[in-house]
Amino acid sequence: MANPSTRETLKQYALRALGKPVIEINVDDDQLEDRLDEALQYYAQYHYDGIRRTYLKYKLTSADKDRLKASTPTSETPTQGGVSTTWYEANNFLIVPSTVIAVTNIFPFSDKASMNMFDVRYQLRLNDLYDFASTSIINYDIVLRHLDFLDQILVGVKPIRFQQHDNRLYIDMDWVNDLEVDEYLIIDCYRKLDPATFTDVFNDQWLKRYTTALFKKQWGANLSKFDGVVMLGGVKLNGEKIFTDAQTDIEKLEKEIRDSFEIAPAFMVG
Repeated sequence: MANPSTRETLKQYALRALGKPVIEINVDDDQLEDRLDEALQYYAQYHYDGIRRTYLKYKLTSADKDRLKASTPTSETPTQGGVSTTWYEANNFLIVPSTVIAVTNIFPFSDKASMNMFDVRYQLRLNDLYDFASTSIINYDIVLRHLDFLDQILVGVKPIRFQQHDNRLYIDMDWVNDLEVDEYLIIDCYRKLDPATFTDVFNDQWLKRYTTALFKKQWGANLSKFDGVVMLGGVKLNGEKIFTDAQTDIEKLEKEIRDSFEIAPAFMVG
């Protein structure tokens, strides 16, 4: 099948590219599964078509509120000269889905109450924007930008910390007053595409070539122990040559994905 749409069809595509069934590919199916997992993981980590920018929202619960206000001692209690110190770490984190690989931002929280008549924005709209046909909105835009600037200085952005391998989003803020129970927290993040759902992933040109190269490397590694063995008809196995060629292909493909298909790391750092 020239257009793979499942794990199995991608495996068979790569094996045919290596010469199957004309040539016997000496690789166990479990080894193929491992290499395919590696290819998909590398694809999702570095290829912009392997992830999707999305927005996730979470409703804060009372149990979260109690946990986030508390602190727990770290696993280490350093001791020196008979003096020990116990360090505590705040539980200011939320667990995010394992498919999230980067969190870039959290959306500003809404005001605790709806806009009222004493709100600056309300007064601006009441007095300056009563008629869009005869009133310029330039001053309104400038004032709002100025208010936003003041908010950045006086309130600031909530600092966030995220590391994909522990699936914890740390938000360094006042959890007692900044967010109430049943309010929503919305994050801007990058999330891996699930190939089982979005099957067109398996037909990506780079992924097909990379999977084939990984299979070829595994094939060469398996045959390398038999280098120099003469087969029937005088044919000699050369697993080292297959391995070396595959390693060269892999290096070229990994350079290609980093140069041409990777999202700039600065955009994905939380």
